[in-house]
Amino acid sequence: MNFSMVRYIVGWLMLLCGALMMLPMIVGIIYGEKATIGFLISGLIALAIGFLVRMKKPKNTRIYAKEGLILVSISWIVISLIGSIPFIVTESIKSPVDAIFETVSGFTTTGASILNDVEALPKSILFWRSFTHWIGGMGILVFVLAVFPLTGSNYMSIMKAESPGPKVGKLVPKVQSTAKMLYIMYISLTIIEILLLLITGMPFFDSLCLSFGTAGTGGFGIRNDSIASYKIIHQVIIGIFMILFGVNFNVYFLLWNKKIKEAVKCEELRNYLTVIVVAIIVIFASVHGIYKDAWLALKDIFFTVASIITTTGFATADFDTWPQLAKAILVTIMFIGACAGSTGGGIKVSRCFIMLKTVLKEVHAFLYPNNIEKIRYEGKVVEHNVLRSINVFVMTYISFFIISFLLVSVDNYSFTSNFTAVTSAINNIGPGLEEVGPTCNFSHYSIPAKIVLTIDMLAGRLEIFPILMLFVPRAWKKF
Repeated sequence: MNFSMVRYIVGWLMLLCGALMMLPMIVGIIYGEKATIGFLISGLIALAIGFLVRMKKPKNTRIYAKEGLILVSISWIVISLIGSIPFIVTESIKSPVDAIFETVSGFTTTGASILNDVEALPKSILFWRSFTHWIGGMGILVFVLAVFPLTGSNYMSIMKAESPGPKVGKLVPKVQSTAKMLYIMYISLTIIEILLLLITGMPFFDSLCLSFGTAGTGGFGIRNDSIASYKIIHQVIIGIFMILFGVNFNVYFLLWNKKIKEAVKCEELRNYLTVIVVAIIVIFASVHGIYKDAWLALKDIFFTVASIITTTGFATADFDTWPQLAKAILVTIMFIGACAGSTGGGIKVSRCFIMLKTVLKEVHAFLYPNNIEKIRYEGKVVEHNVLRSINVFVMTYISFFIISFLLVSVDNYSFTSNFTAVTSAINNIGPGLEEVGPTCNFSHYSIPAKIVLTIDMLAGRLEIFPILMLFVPRAWKKF
C-alpha cells in the first residue's frame, strides 16, 4: 500500500472541498445570512488540514488497483465528514449522524433526506445541499484529476474505482485529459439546463440548485413538495435533462467528435430509452383511471420514470398512491438504473442486458449443445473477465442488500418501507414507498438504521468493492 500517495491525494481533496465551501459562503453573504460564518469556519478547517496533509510530496507516486479502491473509499468518507461540518456549525442539523447522513446522501447523489422542512433552511445551506450532488455526480476524484496538477502516476485505477459501470476506459490517451473532457461535457450540459430554466421564468437561485441536482442525478429539492409546485415547462425540462444525464458520457464524446452514427448505434442507449418508453406505457395504462387529464398523467408518469430510472429522486406526484403494478414497475427500474458512465446509480442498464443475454445463451445451450455461442454487446464479444466481474458484482450486491435489509428491519417498519429504503439507499435514488415515499423522509429511522443506510449509499455509489476493500487486512500492507 502506497500510504504516502493516498495521503497526498486526500490532502488535495480536502483543499478542494475547503475551496468549494467558499461558494455557499458567497451565497450566504448575498442573502445576509448568519450561516455564512459556518461555511467560513468549515472551509478554513478543510483548507488547513488539507495543506498539512499534502505538504510533503511522496517519492513514489505509483497508484495501482489496490490503492485506487482504498483511496476512493477514504476520499468519499473524508469529504462526507468535512461536508457535514456546515450543517452542524450552523445548527441546521444538530445530530452528527443526521448531518453525515444528509451529506453522504448529497455527495452520493442519493437525495434521501432527514429534513422535514427544507424551506426553513438558509439559502446557503440549500445551495450546499444541491452543490454536493453536482460535486459527487461525475466523481470527486475525477474532479481532482481534472483540476489539480497530479502527474507522474497511473490514475486510470482511480477512475475505474470511482466511475460506475462494468467497464471504464479512456476517452483520450491521457487520463487527466479524459477527466477534463468529462467535466467539460458535464459543465456544458449543466449550463444549458440553467439557461433553459431561466429563460422559461424560473428564479436564478432555483435554477442553479435544481440544475445541480439534475446534473448529479441527486434529487435534493429546495421546496418541501420537491418539484410539484413549479411550472409544467420547468418539470418537462428537468425531466428531459434527468434522462440526458443518465446517458453514458461516451455517447456525448462521440457526438462531440461528430461520430453521430456510432452514437446512434449505441446498444446501451437504445436499451435505456426502450426501458423508459415501456415503463411509461405500462404505468400510463395502469393509472389512467386516477387522472382526469390524460396529458397531466403522462407528464407526471414521464417525470417519475425519468426520476426513478436515473436515480435522481425529484417528484411531481405522490406515486405511492398509484396502483400496485405502477409501483412494481418503478421498483424494478430502481434496480435497473441508468447507463454505465453516467451520473446515475442502480445496477446499470448494460449489466442488466448482458445478464439477460447470458441467461438466453444458457437456454440455447440446452437446446443446441453443439453450438458455440458468444455474447455480444455494443457489437463486440463480451470477454469472459467482464462476464465474471458482472456475476461477482451482482452476487455481492444481492448479499449486501439482504444484510442491510435485515439490519434495517430491526426498526420494525413495514416490509415495503424497509425494502424500498434499502433499495433507495444502495441504488442512490432518494424516495421509496410508504414510510419513505415521495412525501416522507428518513428522519424516523433509528441511529443504527441510519448508519446502515449511510454505508449503503456509499457502497452503492462506489459499487461496493471499494468499501469492502477497507476491511481486507492484506490490502493495507505496504509493498
